[in-house]
Amino acid sequence: MMEHTLQRPLLASRNAIGDAFRRSAARYRDKLALVYGDRQWTYRELDAAVNRVAVWLLQQELKPGDRVAALGKNSDLYLLLWLACSRAGLVHVPLNFALRGEELAYPLRHAGARALFVDSDLEGPVDEALAAGGETIGIRHRLRGEDSELLDVMLAQGDPGEPEGPPSASAPVQIMYTSGTTSLPKGVVLSHEGQLFHYLSCIIECEYHASDRVLAALPLYHTAQLHVFCMPQLLVGASIWLIDSAAPERCLAMIEEHQLNSFFAPPTVWINLLRSPERSARNIRSLRKLYYGASIMPGAVVQELQDALEQPRLYNCYGQTEMGSLATVLSPEDHAERPTSAGRPVLHVETRIVDEEMRFLPAGETGEIVHRSPQVMQAYLDNQEATREAFEGGWFHSGDLGYFDEAGYLYIVDRVKDVVNSGGVLVSSREVEEVIYKHPAVSEVAVIALPDPRWIEAVCAVVVLREGEEASAEALMEWAGQGLARYKVPKRVFFADSLPVNPSGKVLKRELRERFADQASGG
Repeated sequence: MMEHTLQRPLLASRNAIGDAFRRSAARYRDKLALVYGDRQWTYRELDAAVNRVAVWLLQQELKPGDRVAALGKNSDLYLLLWLACSRAGLVHVPLNFALRGEELAYPLRHAGARALFVDSDLEGPVDEALAAGGETIGIRHRLRGEDSELLDVMLAQGDPGEPEGPPSASAPVQIMYTSGTTSLPKGVVLSHEGQLFHYLSCIIECEYHASDRVLAALPLYHTAQLHVFCMPQLLVGASIWLIDSAAPERCLAMIEEHQLNSFFAPPTVWINLLRSPERSARNIRSLRKLYYGASIMPGAVVQELQDALEQPRLYNCYGQTEMGSLATVLSPEDHAERPTSAGRPVLHVETRIVDEEMRFLPAGETGEIVHRSPQVMQAYLDNQEATREAFEGGWFHSGDLGYFDEAGYLYIVDRVKDVVNSGGVLVSSREVEEVIYKHPAVSEVAVIALPDPRWIEAVCAVVVLREGEEASAEALMEWAGQGLARYKVPKRVFFADSLPVNPSGKVLKRELRERFADQASGG
């Protein structure tokens, strides 16, 4: 008797992600929730499909706590699989669809995935990766493509009921792998309750509303598109148009055709939209909420966006996977006075600046950005040393350098690994980029450190020129010298047709360092 008495309050107060979405579906019922291609889902339909898939997953000899990997491009199937895993108490493991070989086999092996869902056009790379390591996945199904059993389950009629769900809100819901630019990727363990705290922060700080008509074009395997935007937007009753790439022409067409008013993209994508020949031919005046993140937006590009649209509201969203991922937001009202700031910490995040001895630094002094929050990850999977280092001193260490101004607004100076140590003097790559971006012939720029016999590391710039424009390396260095101290001016300027980016829009500076290292040393 006592056992049932104790269990009843726990069940009545259960609050996992599947519960949160069920409440949203009950509230918005026949309102349009999701559009992908020619398939449209109301909230009621989407919730029923989540139940069908969740029950079906548990019939595949899976049990709560098992890891289910997903390798695919954006689709309603991808989003539904995630929602169904969360409702069934399974742990979702999203994988970057650009991975190949061991870099694909590693997270599957490390996560201990019992099941894998994969797009038909990605099955070849999976087979090759698994074969090279002598591994198999016991349960395997298709995401997008012909003969998708998952699609059949989604589209079936009837209500199979609901699974019991996760054992508690503190249970893991997802393992997201970091990019691994400096070491093996780390598995970031996120929980139901942590993400729900995070969703509330996003809803409040990004001002989501049921009237939002959203374009979702960035990869769902990435924490920003899924957890900062799609999930909290679904919880408030927004309508989402999902596409599988951020090609500028397609984005512009979608915004015009469906009168979309909300879009998130990293700076590289916003720059491509601004430069697209299609922009002048498309009416995108419906676009009001412009979100950006993943990397620093140059101040000159912010101004260009404001000039291109009628009364746009810009939100700078800063964070990282380990934080769920949103940590700070610069609101539209603050852009005029502080266009280069990352804003202030969101509702559930406390942020400080510390030195190497973990001492808090006053306003104006640069140090590492650290956070405390119920949003923060539980741990790095099976990596106690990295987890201990990340939480040293009782704060989560971001690996970013920054400072607060007197009013409490955060400024990102750089990633620790992107600071150039030139002759013993530290130079922020972001500061140099800001100056070069203002040159009228420059479309994009990335500043990197390259080996140098005199300076150890030399400040170097890789520049993409605007179509039809010309500028020499000497002219750009002279331009930079007008706004920067001499030691910050690039020692070399290289030109490229485009900058390498990952599917989430981050510039891959590691690739640039590898590509231009020989040229910088005269090789």
